[in-house]
Amino acid sequence: QVQLVESGGGLVQAGGSLRLSCATSARTIYWYCMGWFRQAPGKEREFVAAIQWSTGTTYYADSVKGRFTISRDNAKNSAYLQMNSLKPEDTAIYYCAAYNELTSSRYDYWGQGTQVTVSS
Repeated sequence: QVQLVESGGGLVQAGGSLRLSCATSARTIYWYCMGWFRQAPGKEREFVAAIQWSTGTTYYADSVKGRFTISRDNAKNSAYLQMNSLKPEDTAIYYCAAYNELTSSRYDYWGQGTQVTVSS
């Protein structure tokens, strides 16, 4: 069982920045794909960004391209989401998720979520 623990959420003014962290217990993280999703009140959960651990290839939702950056740290077994130029519409609970590319094609593991609130 892989555990994911997010941190770094909080309250920020529009135009500000936050950095989310996701620590994972995965032993062979090399073959994992790590992603960030978010869910705003009354809305469905949506994809934000993802990174293939083995290649470093990144993927972004159109709504965050140019503002958010996903990255990874091999030594810390952690993924990060740097969020700049935040907007009130970025307010949501942000979830870290992961799956092993060798055995799955869907996100099987999820963190508990961290709240991000952007005030106008």
